[in-house]
Order: sequence, then C-alpha cells, then structure tokens
Amino acid sequence: MRKELYLALGGALKEVGDGAIKYVDLWNHNVEFIEQEEAWERPAVFIEFGRINWDVLMGGCEWRGKCEVRLHVVTDWKGGSNYDSDSVEESLEVFDLLKDIQAAVTGLSGETFCNLRFIASDTNHNHEDIVENIEVYGVTCIRKLE
Repeated sequence: MRKELYLALGGALKEVGDGAIKYVDLWNHNVEFIEQEEAWERPAVFIEFGRINWDVLMGGCEWRGKCEVRLHVVTDWKGGSNYDSDSVEESLEVFDLLKDIQAAVTGLSGETFCNLRFIASDTNHNHEDIVENIEVYGVTCIRKLE
C-alpha cells in the first residue's frame, strides 16, 4: 500500500506546475538535519506515512485501514512577508504552490488505497532560510492476502 501510494504521489507531484517540484523523497526529518543531508533542490516534497489503523474484513484475508499522509513541502524563504514589503507577493507564492499540490493529489486512488483527501495544514517557519509547510491528507488503505 505505501509503495503504491508513494509512487502515485510522486508522479502527481512531479506534474505540478510543469515540474515546479524539484525533489520528492520519503520523510526522514530532512529539514532538521539539512546541513548533514545530501543537497536537494527546492521546492521539495517529503512524504511521511502516519500510523495505519487496520480493521479485519472477510475472515482475516482482507483489511481496511485509515492513515494520515503528511506532505512536507519545503521551499526557500523569499524575503519578508510584511504587508508593505516589496517581497510580500513573492514570499506568499508558496501558498499558491500548496493549492496546486492539493489539486494534483486530491482523490488519488489505486489498487491498495483510495480517496486521498485534504484534512489539515501546518506552517513551520523555524528553519532559517527555508519554509516548511505540512499538508495532511487522509487515505483509506486496503490490504489483502494473496
């Protein structure tokens, strides 16, 4: 399920804004250790899978679950967002990117997941020259024994 969802998200993200997303990877606290990481271009999106709570169906051969997927959207800081600042428009462009991402991934479904839906947002400005926005999506997960 996670592999299929990761690949579907990565494909959709790479189509946003004719290639606006420069890097997609699994989340591993990348912004916390940015100096220790291999360099990656921005905007970057890191995909984090939350806990999956499974319910058994069909006599133990099939499960349905609920999961949260967090997209850590990392962009360069574009200057002050003071309302009267010359850079206010450029510094707020990230919010347009977030809307484009939402449009690209909402409703994604596959064989092992369905109904990717937008449920929450969080903005983290606690990294000097970068901005991290976390967009949270809910998804229904499917697992079957073959």
